[in-house]
Parts: sequence; C-alpha cells; structure tokens
Amino acid sequence: MLADPQARSPWRTLVPWLAAASLGLSGCASLGYVGQAAHGEWRLLHARRPIARVLANPATTPALRARLALVQDVRQFAVIHLGLPDNRSYRSYTDLHRPYVVWNVVAAPEFSVRPRHWCFPISGCVTYRGYFKKRRAQAFAARLAARGDDVQVDGVTAFSTLGHFADPVLSSMLRDGDLALAGTIFHELAHQLIYVRGDSEFDESFAMTVEAQGLSRWLAARGRSGELAGYLRARELDDRIDALFAAARARLSQLYARTLPVGVKRARKRALLAQLGGQIRTLEAQQHLESGYDEWIARGLNNASLASVGTYSDCIPGFEQLLREHHGQLPQFYAAVRRIGKDAAARRALCRKAGAAPGPAGSNGPTSGADGSAVPDRGPADGS
Repeated sequence: MLADPQARSPWRTLVPWLAAASLGLSGCASLGYVGQAAHGEWRLLHARRPIARVLANPATTPALRARLALVQDVRQFAVIHLGLPDNRSYRSYTDLHRPYVVWNVVAAPEFSVRPRHWCFPISGCVTYRGYFKKRRAQAFAARLAARGDDVQVDGVTAFSTLGHFADPVLSSMLRDGDLALAGTIFHELAHQLIYVRGDSEFDESFAMTVEAQGLSRWLAARGRSGELAGYLRARELDDRIDALFAAARARLSQLYARTLPVGVKRARKRALLAQLGGQIRTLEAQQHLESGYDEWIARGLNNASLASVGTYSDCIPGFEQLLREHHGQLPQFYAAVRRIGKDAAARRALCRKAGAAPGPAGSNGPTSGADGSAVPDRGPADGS
C-alpha cells in the first residue's frame, strides 16, 4: 500500500495453476497452455541459486547483496514470529532478466462484475490465467475481448507453487521497496500454510491478512516506527478505496440486473466507472498518498478491474474480525481458518462480514488484524 504503491497493487502474485502445470496435469486447460506454464516454471527453478552462495560470491553487487540480506531477515521472521512454513522456499534466487515473471489475464462479461474462472487439477478454479510471455497473454485477452468480455492484462512479480517446489526469490520481487518485498514473502508463505482449492477470494484475503500482520509486526520488531506509521496511514487509504470498489460493484450489479436497452446500460456503466476513478484520485489527493491504481484508471476501469480487487479484499474484514476474536494469536487464528476452510457455508459467512470494523487485533503487534498490501500485487497478470 501506499508508501510503497506496488505493495498495494492487485496482482503481485501468481499462485497454484503453476503447480498443476508442473505436475503435468492439464485439467480444463489446453495442453498448449499447460505446456507453456510448465516450461516457464522449469526455467525459473533451473536458474535458481542458493541465496547464501550468491551472498558469498565476490562478484555480487552491493545493491543485490543488501536486498538478499533483507530477504533472509524477513524469511526467518516469517518462521519464528508468524509461524509460516520453514522450508526451502525463498531461500534461493533467480534472475529473470525481465520486469515480470508472468502476465495475468482477468476477464468478466460486459454486464457482470463476477470474474470468469479457469480450472486446474490442484488449484481448483481460479479467477485468472498466467502466461510467461506477454504477447500470449495479450493474444488470449484479445480473444476474450472479441467475444465481448471486459479484460485486463498486467504483469506479476512473484509466484507460489504452494510448497510443491522450493520457490525462489525472483529479481522482479526486488525492484520495489522493502515493504513490497517483505509483504510478498509473507503473502506467498501464507498460501503455503493454508489454501482452499477453488476459492480464490478466501485464499487471497487470508494471505492479505497475514501479509498485513507480518509487515506490521516486522516493522515494529525492527524499530522502523516511522515506516510503520506511514504503512498504517496508507492502509487506511486502502480500506477506503476497497470500500469505493465494493460500492461501485454493488451499483453496477444493480444496473446489470435491470431490463434496459444495451446502449443505456453501456452509458451508465461508463459513467459509474468514471465516477469511481475520480473518487479514487480525490482520496489520493486528500491524503497525499498513491494507491497504485493510477495505471488502471488511465487505461479505463472495467468489470475485470473491479472483479480483481474484490478477489483480494472482500473477505479481509471477516479475517480481521476472526483474528481479533483470537486476540491476535496467530496459531489459534490459523487453526480457526483451517476449520472454516473445510466448510463452504462457513467460508461464505466469513466473507459476508464486510461490516467488520478494522483495527488492532492482538498483543503481538500494533496492527493485528489489519488489511495488508496484495492483489492483486496490487499491479496485475495471468496466473493465480
């Protein structure tokens, strides 16, 4: 969020469809799509080098050395203080030689704010598709747009295979500030800890909540009080913008449900989306902060944009309330999330708690239970 705008961008991460592809399972995807995913991931894993070895190499630049040392600190904090998986993920490094690992495609029908889903054997149905080549993502998006869908294509800087493989830190993850880097690691490890197959909204909102906890507690533990204050202020803006997106989705849903001439619906849709963009820019100006949505607004918000934000934010209030109920104690919180994750009705009930008031949730950090930075990265792509 927002002291570091990339920390709040909606698509920072690519998740489990890669695991399915890597295991050679095509599911509902074409063999060509699965093949490009498997080949792309193999290249990433083949190129990884242990971080300790990179740091020991005299040829490593001071800038890269500093970023990888930060990764090591964050990685240990995740294990010791957040109870996240202690495995080989994010203990190696891969230089991509490009700004993004994949490009994500999100799509929604012209008159719906519900995203389209694509299904895979391990991850279940997810609300995006990821491509290792931008042109392939654009070509797929163009085909969807030609049939009338609203589409969005954005770059993603990180991915997770849910612990099936030892995911490396990618050079794309190091381009942004400390908060974006640390938040990404906390977010991706949260997916490895708990993942409900086929429920992107539940999974991403859980990871966002853990990300926020991790960042707040890590900044406090490292004595970075000025950055912590800025982060909390930025998160307040995030909450307000998430509310604007949710209100816009509600208004559009009501519009789409009405029996009106298509031309009238399109005109009113354009007006509502333009109004949302203006509201976001007004909030940014009032708070003197960036939200990370400027590029989306400049391109033109659409149903796919709104669906993306909903995937990463709609269930956060319910998770925050659950964390407060467990006094900010993460082990008890995780146990409760696992129980709820097994029951579709319970998951829906948690995600309906949109009125839960954000605020401090526990004794382990000044922002227990607060909403975190992404996803979508908060900046977009074609994967999970």
